Amino acid sequence: MSNQGSRILDDIGRLMNEAAGVADGVRREVETVVKSQMERAVADLDLVKREDYDALRELVQVQSEELAQMRKELDALKRRKKTS
Repeated sequence: MSNQGSRILDDIGRLMNEAAGVADGVRREVETVVKSQMERAVADLDLVKREDYDALRELVQVQSEELAQMRKELDALKRRKKTS
């Protein structure tokens, strides 16, 4: 292959590398914009964070167990009162 043919291939290779770099930059910019928009949309939905949900769920579970125990104790007191 002649020098000119080799130079053309080098130029095409360089252009392809530059195009790939530009495409990657555009991809990163689009990802950043989309992520920002999604975060804003989620914030507007006023959603509960998972950690807060889990903490509240655990608290409700503990209180439900305590309430069940108190009901048992109340029933036992009522039965004792009836037999006295």
